[in-house]
Amino acid sequence: MPTFEHPSELPQEPFVRSLDAMGNWRAELEERVRDLVRFLREHALLDESANDLLDSLRQRLAGEKLVVAFVAEFSRGKSELINAIFFADAGRRIMPATPGRTTMCPVELGWDADESPGLSLLPIDTRLDGASLSELRGQPRAWVRQPIDIKDPEAFARALTAVMGTRGASVDEARALGFWNDEQLADNPPMSDDGLVEIPLWRHALINVPHPLLKRGLVVIDTPGLNAIGAEPELTVGLLPSAHVVVFVLGADTGVTKSDLEIWRDHLASQALTRYVVLNKIDALYDPLSSIELNEAQIARQCAQVAKTLEMPSSRVFPLSARQALEARVEGNARLLVDSRLLALEQALAQQLLPQRRAVFEQLTLEALAVVQQSTVRNLTDLRRHLAEQLSELRGLRGKNSSKVQLMLQRVSAETVEFEQCTTQLQALRAVHTRMLKDLLQCLAGEPLRVQVEGMIRSIRESLLKLGARRSFTQLFADLRSMLDEAQKRGQDIRDMLAASFTRLNTEFAFSLVPAPTPDLSRFRDDLALIERNYIQYLGLTQAMRLAQPRFLEQFRRMLMSRLRVVFESASSEIELWNRTASAQVDGQLRERRRAFKRRRESLERIQAASAELETRLGELEQQDERLAHIEAGLAALFEGARRSATRREFLHVGGDTVTTSTLQALAPAAVARPSEPVSMLALNQAFVGSAPASPGDRPDLGTHVIQV
Repeated sequence: MPTFEHPSELPQEPFVRSLDAMGNWRAELEERVRDLVRFLREHALLDESANDLLDSLRQRLAGEKLVVAFVAEFSRGKSELINAIFFADAGRRIMPATPGRTTMCPVELGWDADESPGLSLLPIDTRLDGASLSELRGQPRAWVRQPIDIKDPEAFARALTAVMGTRGASVDEARALGFWNDEQLADNPPMSDDGLVEIPLWRHALINVPHPLLKRGLVVIDTPGLNAIGAEPELTVGLLPSAHVVVFVLGADTGVTKSDLEIWRDHLASQALTRYVVLNKIDALYDPLSSIELNEAQIARQCAQVAKTLEMPSSRVFPLSARQALEARVEGNARLLVDSRLLALEQALAQQLLPQRRAVFEQLTLEALAVVQQSTVRNLTDLRRHLAEQLSELRGLRGKNSSKVQLMLQRVSAETVEFEQCTTQLQALRAVHTRMLKDLLQCLAGEPLRVQVEGMIRSIRESLLKLGARRSFTQLFADLRSMLDEAQKRGQDIRDMLAASFTRLNTEFAFSLVPAPTPDLSRFRDDLALIERNYIQYLGLTQAMRLAQPRFLEQFRRMLMSRLRVVFESASSEIELWNRTASAQVDGQLRERRRAFKRRRESLERIQAASAELETRLGELEQQDERLAHIEAGLAALFEGARRSATRREFLHVGGDTVTTSTLQALAPAAVARPSEPVSMLALNQAFVGSAPASPGDRPDLGTHVIQV
């Protein structure tokens, strides 16, 4: 029996095949970047800032996750849908999908190569400790770990039934854990004869398996029903808003029930989320006594009603049968797979979601390549210019006497002394640069951000019936945008100062310094707007009761602070990386100029000692220049190869159609950057719009860099 052996061709699985194609494309692009780094390092052309930039890009290409969340009330068939889309190649059900309540806690499926295959379960009692889920991820002792034998699908499936675990709890304990609400008794779980309430045994489950798609960076989130969703604030204000796409599963026979509508309005109504609606179990609508036309008309009416109720485009509502789809793929029944209608959903995911993600990676790569190429080409040009100056000097010595050589040595010494006078100006520049950079980074520091968020939370706590929560939240984001605007202004001031200083240094000391464009922090305003849209739904009148709960408000503060910290740390990192580029440019040219003076002096001294060495030295310099020309050509080929890999036209084949670069540009017009335009290093240090926030530990420690002498 196959165990996650990915078939070479999956003509019936467009999303799986397209995700695989995207993974291959990212792997190829990462290898191109790796080759470029290796070439630059071998020829001593890789400075610290370029190394950080390319390393960050390579890590993003290798480690970026695509998060797909499946949300539904109990017994809607979402686990069966996950089995049909992702795990049919195991030859059986992997995720528990039996009638009734199955998934009792959020389940996250992914692959971490540093961990062995296994199931990690977080006890429900950890809610009482106040620690957030993101904090507990870094505490292995808090989790109960069970190994998984992935070579035995049946044993694997049995191990995953642990997510169905429940236990009895008193009403007081259930209330403390968030499963009992005295104000909404109808929504509480049933009570047994002995007065105990059934609650989940686990708070969160992490399944680590080396499935080919999970290796490609896919993360699948399977959520529990309404009661469990509402009881875990980090799921509602953390995981769901961070997913790249949310699939909301309904029952075709029931349509949108009251509990379904509550989930939708409370957690999924934000327009910032990419949402698809699945109307599952359409096989239950088929009446054998009715004609095919009548059955189809009934399904169409149900889809139209669902789209109207949820205020969604009908093109985002997909009727299907997950049970039939899984059966068809396990048995290899093509006719049944078509009848299940699963391919329409998979094709929509492949054609709409993946090209957008691919366009983001393309833009990242082109921006980084443009920055590094600009820097390395400038360095190579300076090297060849210095060689040309030496060759011109030495060729002029042919037939000259030793007194001429002595005069040239004196001139080189005088030029060296004159050039070293630039250190005084560079020291002054460093002092001003350090002060201005410190003031700028203070605008983006964590402490002012924490003060702003704490002020908003305090205002909500003091608000009568929490009616002022939305106003306080809106004011917070207005203040945060002002902080970004102030940082942008200070960044431009630094750039103006550097431009004036660079012009003076270029004129007086023949540098070729060029100040890079100031990072455009306005895109971080877009990130703030996205977070604001995602979270403001939790601050309306309907959420007043939840806001009155200290535990929910504290979790809301933690998750909001986590998301905002990512944005501001990313903005700070981009500023620091921009300043590091200026520092590396000055240091590199200063270092190379000193080397050039040293080489000229040594060459003249050797010629003075033995005039016969003149031709030998000329030959050496000519060989060096030829070698640099070859390096320049090879480097251009590597950059062009990486750029072609990033923008190659044939990328995804979906349902017989090829999604090309022109299609991607239509989906994301900014995807293909032009090297001649100013570029940004934003995305190498921030989470993507709508992506899961990276922890601060995932971001390279760039520190604070100013021009060094």
